[in-house]
Amino acid sequence: MYLVVPFLVLGIVIAALVDIIGSDQSRIRHLDKTLWLLIVILLPLVGSIVWFAIGRERPQAVDRGSFGDPRRRETPVPLPSSSSTEREIEALEREIRDSENEDRIRRLEAELRARDLKG
Repeated sequence: MYLVVPFLVLGIVIAALVDIIGSDQSRIRHLDKTLWLLIVILLPLVGSIVWFAIGRERPQAVDRGSFGDPRRRETPVPLPSSSSTEREIEALEREIRDSENEDRIRRLEAELRARDLKG
């Protein structure tokens, strides 16, 4: 029993250190990442508990419905990115311009043939 508690504390401290190091700075609350590391190193058990309690931002919960709700089996459909939509619009506009240019070229060629026949 005397060996279980120190290994448990050591495991909690290591888990907190790994979590702090692996976390993005934007997802850490209240203090800087280096300060959190110092707190956990200097006050191992208390610092680790405080880190897990208030130091990190928790992910937002997603409402998947109750147990029998069919929405639980659905996977969210990703929305198309605006950049791909913008690229598609640019490609369509380019295609329209090319088509208009081809029509203009055909009309001009027809005018040239008509002039050659007259002259």
